[in-house]
Amino acid sequence: MQATETKASKPRLASLDALRGFDMFWILGGEKLFIALFALTGWSFWQLADAEMHHSQWHGFTFYDLIFPLFIFLSGVALGLSPKRLDKLPPAERNPIYRHAVKRLFLLLALGVLYNHGWGTGIPLHPDEVRYASVLGRIAFAWFFAALLVWHTSLRTQIVVAIGILFGYAAIQLWLPVPGGAAGVLTPEGSINAWVDTHFLPGITYQHRPYDPEGVLSTLPAIVNALVGVFVGRFIVKPHVWGDWGKAGVLAAAGVASLALGWSLDTVLPVNKDLWTSSFVLVTSGWSLLFLALFFALVDILGAKRFAFPFIVIGVNSIIIYLGSAVMNWDYLSKSLFGGVITILPPAAQALAAAVAFLLVQWGLLYWMYRKGIFIRI
Repeated sequence: MQATETKASKPRLASLDALRGFDMFWILGGEKLFIALFALTGWSFWQLADAEMHHSQWHGFTFYDLIFPLFIFLSGVALGLSPKRLDKLPPAERNPIYRHAVKRLFLLLALGVLYNHGWGTGIPLHPDEVRYASVLGRIAFAWFFAALLVWHTSLRTQIVVAIGILFGYAAIQLWLPVPGGAAGVLTPEGSINAWVDTHFLPGITYQHRPYDPEGVLSTLPAIVNALVGVFVGRFIVKPHVWGDWGKAGVLAAAGVASLALGWSLDTVLPVNKDLWTSSFVLVTSGWSLLFLALFFALVDILGAKRFAFPFIVIGVNSIIIYLGSAVMNWDYLSKSLFGGVITILPPAAQALAAAVAFLLVQWGLLYWMYRKGIFIRI
């Protein structure tokens, strides 16, 4: 991890940082706004919006299910914006890149374990009581293997690998019998994911479930989310005769096609975040494409910088604020700063004021880092 004191000299895709910030905004506490707005107004619309701010219980899909795969997709986009082959470079030039990639992998794995045991609990001393699987760990593995493919294979090979993973993973879940069980069982206890995590995942699982939502087998299809991002990044930077609006249109059309394909498979292979099914990959890739098309049009084509700025402030330091949510008590800090003001407001408005204060405290820190040119990247 390093902190840079000046802004990067290489131009960045503004929509990429803005969309990453939009994605992280909901992790920071943006989901608190809808239920607070419902309490203030009583409008059923806000209650429906709040329902989208919770993960699906099992099969199905909500907006909140998109946050994690969207981040993986965006890490792939950043990789695809400057694709480079390393396999033909001399060792002196490529070895530092390999070392950085390995360090990044293990650092994210370690930070993921730290995040798992945050909120004042601490990492257990006994290794069998540690949860090793994590959100950051899945991001690390997806990026790492996508990077290896970008650095050592052609675009055609990368496409073949992505399709092969989707088909192969679907075949494993639908047709490979679980030892002592049956094939095609997609329940928390009977799925092949649960069997693999029970036998091969060290430590404990999330909430001691029979499977881990960031477990061993379900990490494989997440690589495809990153590879789809790679394909998009390569497409955006490649000159095309139809220009930027044409690119935005192609991204939107591809998103609709991916959504249609993913939901058409739902009856055979249900869309399921915890199992990260191939249909889930297609649905989340479709929404990721649509959101990027929208942000690309608004920010990079129309130049809506004022709209994007609050999200860019979050997006350029997304990892550090994500970790901060596990080790910092933002609720205590926001109440310490704004609690007196909140208590004098009408009772119906207090929940909304508390949610806004909760977000402002975090965004204020990120804004200070942005103004100081402090960008902590891994």
